[in-house]
Amino acid sequence: MRSTFMGLEASKRGLFVQQTALYTTGHNISNANTLGYSRQRVNMQATPGFPTAGLNQPTYPGHLGTGVEASSIQRIRSEFIDRQYRQETNKFGYWESRTNAIAQMEDVMNEPSEFGLDKAFEQFWKGLEDVGTKPADGASRQVAISRAEHLAESFNYLDKQLKMIQGNLGNELNVSTTQINTILKQIAAVNKQIQEVEPSGHVPNDLYDVRDTLVDKLNEYIPVSIERIPSGGLASEVAEGSLKITFKGTDGIVRDLVNGKDFAQFTAMGTNGTKVTGDDITNSFSELQLTGLESLDVHEAGTVTSTQTAIKQQDFEASKGKLLSLINSFGYQSAGGDVKGYYPETLQKLDQLANAFIKEFNAQHAKGYTLEEKDANGNIINASVQGGVFFEGTGAGGIKVNEDILKNPNLLAASSNPTEEGNGKNAYELANMQHKLYADIDNASLQSFYQAIVGKVGVDGEEALRLAATSESQRLMVSNSRDAVSAVSLDEEMTNMITFQQAYNANARMITVVDETLDKIINGMGRVGL
Repeated sequence: MRSTFMGLEASKRGLFVQQTALYTTGHNISNANTLGYSRQRVNMQATPGFPTAGLNQPTYPGHLGTGVEASSIQRIRSEFIDRQYRQETNKFGYWESRTNAIAQMEDVMNEPSEFGLDKAFEQFWKGLEDVGTKPADGASRQVAISRAEHLAESFNYLDKQLKMIQGNLGNELNVSTTQINTILKQIAAVNKQIQEVEPSGHVPNDLYDVRDTLVDKLNEYIPVSIERIPSGGLASEVAEGSLKITFKGTDGIVRDLVNGKDFAQFTAMGTNGTKVTGDDITNSFSELQLTGLESLDVHEAGTVTSTQTAIKQQDFEASKGKLLSLINSFGYQSAGGDVKGYYPETLQKLDQLANAFIKEFNAQHAKGYTLEEKDANGNIINASVQGGVFFEGTGAGGIKVNEDILKNPNLLAASSNPTEEGNGKNAYELANMQHKLYADIDNASLQSFYQAIVGKVGVDGEEALRLAATSESQRLMVSNSRDAVSAVSLDEEMTNMITFQQAYNANARMITVVDETLDKIINGMGRVGL
């Protein structure tokens, strides 16, 4: 026989469940603008009917309902869309960083302009042509030497500025590795909290949101894979467990970054085994050292003494994350031992150009003769001699004009004949170097070789900008799709609030009705005629 008070229990359950749904709606509304928050939903299900199966149970036309219960409070999330979003975030992180690195290089080179290296070359050639026209004119010689000094300083400026930016990229690389370590540690800490809560049957939706936001940030730097590990115990069916985060290189080796409450640690290491810093740009970035998991735990403090597994630059796939972009820009040591990277290779090209220029110019200058010097009486003070070294030093950062020539412009070897007055043929030969092709710079002329460097930077910059815009557009599109699934809609929540409120009121009214029927039974029955 069913209980007389059965209707009260069913309506009481309805009150509690609708109240839970209202509280959840309020939680959604409160977090409508919280970054990374996913809207939550109360999953309702009917409680087991009456009577339950049994040999001596009475017969009814069917089970009588006993009310409703909240089986779980679940956040609304799509793993498929999350995976898409992280892939696009990873691509955008790479191309945005690459765009910024190339844009800084373009700003330094500043070509074409009135102050760039190409213009300095043009002015220098023009100065030499003027000396060829008037070889005995001291003013023309002084102008040519001043322009030579300006040309050398232009080389020096490019080298210094590019190395300074490269140093900044090295600092940013270390900041990024620190940020990755921080994120990995935070994910491990959240995993630990989740592991403590889930076995008791609770579903920590807000902790899931915090963890997913951290994973989103991590994917901006490096591409990772995610595996869910059940917490065990009495975990709910909708519990998501802790995360195991791995990095898989192109070598096929899978390395654990986070495994429950344990996490790995990245360290940016130079070719000499020391940590990369912006001040130590001569040691290009060679590999990431991934510290093993054995002794890294969110509870532990102190020195890490675990083994190390190397993650090299070539382990990354193309266009994968901000960290790879920084590595490729700052520089790294390839498998063959060569120094690779956008800035190192550009600096090498500039050094190649400067060294070829120094070598060829000095060789031609040595074929000429200096200007004969006479006193006021026409007596020879310094006889015309064969030209010496004009440019000293090596590379773009070391090139400079010979101090003796700076002090005495007559040492510019403009003549091809020591005894011929007004001979400026060697100055013309020096100026004519602008049209010659040289094997040391890939059979190109001096300026065309530099223009090729600038042109490549421009093309690469346009490509990076285009792909950054494309990846940002794709990321925005996927983000909108994710918001359509997971974001809080105030209109929808207001509708739900009214729905749950009406259901709550209806359950309260049902309790009143049951109370009235019980009152009739208790106080009204057996009182006929009273």
